[in-house]
Amino acid sequence: MELHIDRTFKYYWIMFKRHDLAAGLTVFLVALPLCLGVALASGAPLYSGILSGIIGGIVVSVISGSQLAVSGPAAGLTTLVSAAIISLGNFETFLLAVMIAGVFQVLLGVLRLGVFASYFPSSVIKGMMAAIGIILISKQIPLALGYNQPDFWTSGFVQIFTSDNFLGNLVQFNSHITRGAVLISFISLAILIFLKQPKNKKFNILPASLIVVIVGIAINYALTYFGSSYALKTTQLVKIPDNIFAEIKFPSFSKILSNYEIWKDGILIGILATLETLLCVEAMDKLDKHNRITPVNRELVAQGVGNFFCGLLGAIPITAVVVRGSANIQAGAKTKVSAFVHGVFLLLSVLLVPFLINLIPYASLSAILILTGFGLTKIRIYKSLFKIGWKQFIPFIATIIIILATDLLIGVSIGLLISIYYIIKENFKESYDLEKTHHQGLDHFTLKLHSSVTFLNKVEIKNTLDQVPPYSELTIDGSAVHFIDHDILEIISDFVTKAHDRHIQLELINIEIVETAASSH
Repeated sequence: MELHIDRTFKYYWIMFKRHDLAAGLTVFLVALPLCLGVALASGAPLYSGILSGIIGGIVVSVISGSQLAVSGPAAGLTTLVSAAIISLGNFETFLLAVMIAGVFQVLLGVLRLGVFASYFPSSVIKGMMAAIGIILISKQIPLALGYNQPDFWTSGFVQIFTSDNFLGNLVQFNSHITRGAVLISFISLAILIFLKQPKNKKFNILPASLIVVIVGIAINYALTYFGSSYALKTTQLVKIPDNIFAEIKFPSFSKILSNYEIWKDGILIGILATLETLLCVEAMDKLDKHNRITPVNRELVAQGVGNFFCGLLGAIPITAVVVRGSANIQAGAKTKVSAFVHGVFLLLSVLLVPFLINLIPYASLSAILILTGFGLTKIRIYKSLFKIGWKQFIPFIATIIIILATDLLIGVSIGLLISIYYIIKENFKESYDLEKTHHQGLDHFTLKLHSSVTFLNKVEIKNTLDQVPPYSELTIDGSAVHFIDHDILEIISDFVTKAHDRHIQLELINIEIVETAASSH
């Protein structure tokens, strides 16, 4: 036992020195502006975003079984968090909902219900993320223009188009624009778009988000130094307390039994955080060169504990985040120590250099979030789902429209109901037969798909494929299929690579290979 512990410690120490320290520093530089930006978009205190990053790095990484995923505040939760803070009346009451979300996630993990996320059709999930992207962009436009009125988007901006005096309102609108903020936003967006191009990767000496923040600080410093009227006001700069721990808000426990909205919002946050986390760890596992598989139920327990502490200590909710995880992998991370290191660096930044953080313009953060929003709702997603067919596109577009018109829960629910309608229409039945034969010393398996295969068969088919032993032969026969869900095609397409790694001789009959998250990287 002692020998095993000693070997494990030596392994992590070697990985820390060679890879994980540098990777953790890189992820910290990516995460810092994103933590601030997500808190800003959520309408929460800015320090709460950094606290979330600290808890996601230090607490979750210790419990998690994922070696590469990195947790923190996620753009995908901003819409729900913002709405919950408003509906519950204050941030202290909202923190109770975050704690409930954490307990809910722990229960899901303990009861081994992590698999339930697989039963959400990808079209609805993509529609949800696209709608969040649109909302994220719209909320950041006023900040990018220099507005420092939080409610302007829901009141002032609408009045420009609804009032009789349209031209007069445009003049008033123009008077609120801060030229310096517009300049910083424009330059920031240009830098982000430039560095995003694959051919310009050689210029990525530092993370793009960090470069944008540094440039924004430099521009505003120059404008202030030369006494320009373009210089930003203090209200247009990040403001976190010099001693963040002295101003932390704690949950208002007295309201936990008197307001059922707390429980509703808590469960909603728990469900959405779970979905985003499981999607993220699945993507990270596909990118892992060592083919390590994250135990999803353990991951839910880790995320639940993290969110419980987020609510207890005054932070916004966390998930495993694709942006941080991808940056972690690209930086050469080998173990979860890199996620822990990034959390330590976040903690040190608010303890040692809060004055540097307070130099960051909101306009820089809004530019980062606007591009993040476009990433969630990019045109390529709409085109790909349209090409797949109406059975995928209609639930996708309906989810977007209904979320924008009502709220997240109603949009996802109706999108799910539409997907179920198509399943019923296709007369759902047993999806496949599996036959096993033995020939010339090898096991041969034939997976014959029936006429209709839907996303409800995802888990069953995935488990069956994973159970095919190495050094065998497998034929997947789709000659009898009249309808096959795109989710199933993604699973089979992902298995092509797995089969090669496991020395399985694979034959596909009438099965289309499609682009997946793994193949796109």
